[in-house]
This record gives sequence, C-alpha cells and structure tokens, in this order.
Amino acid sequence: MIITISGPIGSGKSSVAKLLAKKLKYKHHSTGDLMRQMAKEKKMTLEQLGDLAAKDFSIDQELDERQKQLGKKEDNFVIDGRLSFHFIPQSLKIYLDADPTVRAKRVFQDLKNRPEEAETSLEKVLAKIKKRQKIEIKRYLKYYQLDHTDKRHYDLLLDTSEMPVAEVVDTIIRFVKNRLCRK
Repeated sequence: MIITISGPIGSGKSSVAKLLAKKLKYKHHSTGDLMRQMAKEKKMTLEQLGDLAAKDFSIDQELDERQKQLGKKEDNFVIDGRLSFHFIPQSLKIYLDADPTVRAKRVFQDLKNRPEEAETSLEKVLAKIKKRQKIEIKRYLKYYQLDHTDKRHYDLLLDTSEMPVAEVVDTIIRFVKNRLCRK
C-alpha cells in the first residue's frame, strides 16, 4: 500500500508521514526534502526555489517525475507532498489541515532548527506561509488545472490543530486497517 499525505505548510505532513512510515515499517519519502535538497544544490533558500518554481515549470516537472516513478517502482511507502496524491493515483490519499496560526507556530518552531531559514517573528512566518500557499495554489492551477486543497481528492481528512502527531498517526492506522478489512 502507498499512502500519500497532503496539506498546507505546517499541517504536520512530514512529522506524521515519518512516524506513520516507522509504525507501518514502510519507507518514507518527502517532496519537501527533495525541494530542500534542490534548493541547497542551487545555493538558494527554499523560499527562493519556490519563487523560481513559480516561473520555471521544470522544477515541478523534476519533482513530478520522481514521484511518478516511485509510484510505479515501489510499494509500501508513505510520501508527504502537496501533489503526491495526484502523481500516485493508486495511493490512499490523506489530507491534513490546521488553523493558520497553529501552522505558523509549528513552522516558526521548526525553523529554529534551520538557522539559514530562521525568522524573527511569528507574524513574519504567518505572512510567508500565506504568500507561499497562494503562489502554490496559483501555480498548481496553472500547470495542472488542479486545486490540491479541494477535499474531494482525498480518502481521509484530518484537522491536526489540536491533535498530537501520535494521535494523528493512530487515527490514520485505524483508517488503513478498516480500509484493508473491507477489501
């Protein structure tokens, strides 16, 4: 089984995907890690690469192809990425969401571990994630005619605002087990 986890910045995609993969004994993949690696290779910040991707479709195409190949060649993995569900259509599709302020607090905390991307205030983080989300939605509509925030694309929707990561993962595992029992 392939599980794709989507959602906005700071919704918990990466943390949930990592723990879920560990508990299921699956591999974990992340488009965020791929983007960070590409940014590093190009000597850019993640934000700069996102801005470049808004103008240069080849950035997205490279990520898209990597995801498609994973879906064709591998099984039993969890991948977190906003469009992974689209490129791996046979996956179990999960969407995580959270209140924007909660998401900004999570990102602000996470950035403290990455000094090269650290921000000075929660307000700046909130503004940046709102800007990035608008850019991504516009880009995905332009190139894919796809709104990744449309909940109809997903098998399971979870609001993670008040849920610890372990609880989100346990909820997903129960959903997976119920899904497997019905087959």
